[in-house]
Amino acid sequence: MANFYLDNKDLQYHLSHPLMKRIIELKERNFADRSEYDYAPQDVEDAMDSYRRVLEIVGDVCGEVIAANAESVDHEGPRVVNDHVEYASGTVRNIEALNEAGLGGMTLPRRFGGLNMPVTCFAMANEMVARADAGFENIWGLQDCAETINEFATEDIKARFLPRVSAGETCAMDLTEPDAGSDLGAVMLKASWDEEAGVWRLNGCKRFITNGDGDISLVLARTEDGTKDARGLSMLIYDKRDGGVIVRRIENKLGIKGSPTCELVFNNAPATLVGDRKMGLIKYVMSLMNAARLGISAQSTGLAEAAYREALKYAQEREQFGKPIIQFAAVSEMLKNMEAKTLASRALLYETARFVDIYKQLNHISNERSLEGEERQEMKFYNRLADGFTPLAKMFGSEFANEVAYDSIQIHGGSGYMKDYACERLYRDARILNIYEGTTQLQVVAAINHVTKGTYLEQILRYEEQELNENTSALGAELKELRKRYEEVVARVEALDKEAQGYKDFHSRRLVEVAGYIIMSHIMLRQATEMEEYLNPTKIFVKYASRKIAEAVSCINASETSDVELYK
Repeated sequence: MANFYLDNKDLQYHLSHPLMKRIIELKERNFADRSEYDYAPQDVEDAMDSYRRVLEIVGDVCGEVIAANAESVDHEGPRVVNDHVEYASGTVRNIEALNEAGLGGMTLPRRFGGLNMPVTCFAMANEMVARADAGFENIWGLQDCAETINEFATEDIKARFLPRVSAGETCAMDLTEPDAGSDLGAVMLKASWDEEAGVWRLNGCKRFITNGDGDISLVLARTEDGTKDARGLSMLIYDKRDGGVIVRRIENKLGIKGSPTCELVFNNAPATLVGDRKMGLIKYVMSLMNAARLGISAQSTGLAEAAYREALKYAQEREQFGKPIIQFAAVSEMLKNMEAKTLASRALLYETARFVDIYKQLNHISNERSLEGEERQEMKFYNRLADGFTPLAKMFGSEFANEVAYDSIQIHGGSGYMKDYACERLYRDARILNIYEGTTQLQVVAAINHVTKGTYLEQILRYEEQELNENTSALGAELKELRKRYEEVVARVEALDKEAQGYKDFHSRRLVEVAGYIIMSHIMLRQATEMEEYLNPTKIFVKYASRKIAEAVSCINASETSDVELYK
């Protein structure tokens, strides 16, 4: 029987990270729930055992049910029936299997029927679901919308909606419009207060909405008359049971075809305000998008894992010239690089998730009581790291997934171009990953400030303090040299940016990539120091990273300020 948790030692490694102890202590509030819920953990070891058991259940459903339905879902897809979405039959079975296993509301508090698990564990579940079917992950993974409700809504609103998510109802975030894609400040969907009914009324259109006909939707809408920018936008909850929204169409997409991407029409649809007016984009969507970007990083890692495994299996079985093609150096090298990129993507994903977990839990606690001085400093520290690492995780995870999926088809040769093999679907599914929830270019915009403000450099220097062994010390020395080159090119770009405005922006992606390659190499170096089986993939990734860094550094050093004008 296939189990996507038990067959992945890398996932199990990341679950055992030392920071998990602190995350559990914060998440469990010193195990306060044990007196009220008999299934709540008694201590750290009990919590870890619970996490493993739940992830094993997720792994079993993914391996036995979701993966088995992936091809039929891709072929059948969802459709619009009577103005609403009707899922593919395999999607319906997937949802039923996960709900029967009690896997809704994974991160939500127990008082709302949730499992009270950390973001890190939810990311692991998302990765496994995406490995089984990346399109379906878009439906199930959107339960993280409930985290925004849990963080910002009133207790009454939480009590109304969160138990439903825990019971398995689906979610959506209705943000983009025909004329407002990446520029969410241009959203014009109108929200008007209905005094008699005591609700807000939504009117207008939304487009490119993932799982747009979900049971519970977070909607970005304009509540302030006469405004045209972000200051007039608020966040509201729409309940599908209340009616007022129809699905005009489902987009005919290249990939993730099982996930309905909808165009919606709102006609006096009733809605409930979340948090404060005018803070919809400025505060709540930013939180929502950061969670979504971490979700895409998990989705990307899961897809890369699937594409790598498909390629490895094919290369071991396919014979040419009297031997399996894995024995040809050109194929073997590709596979080793695919494996290293997947491991690096996963390492960055869970490092980021741990930072997010600690920051988020301290933020939740700050709403319950005043934080102690050390706790405030801890929250500030991990908030900065979470903000810096999230765009890196999304950027590298999605780009690597595309590269691994591409190489998977190449290893399959002509067969990979046919729909007979899963790598064809994976390749199509991968292409959206570095586009939605913020393109790679927008992730660079978010990340470059952490280059110039020193967030990445400070963390790299912390990594350099890690204790290494005789197998990894040489790699550690190599990474220190790469860090020095990073410092040099950052200094060069900042100096020339003072002479020619826009020079930093011109090289921003190269600077972010250099930082990211060094960071991923350090996280993998830690793994290789702790477990020898990671040594070879780490060496391979550091070699790959060194080549990419050399290319970026060479480009920066060879460029002049006039290049800014050349590419305008």
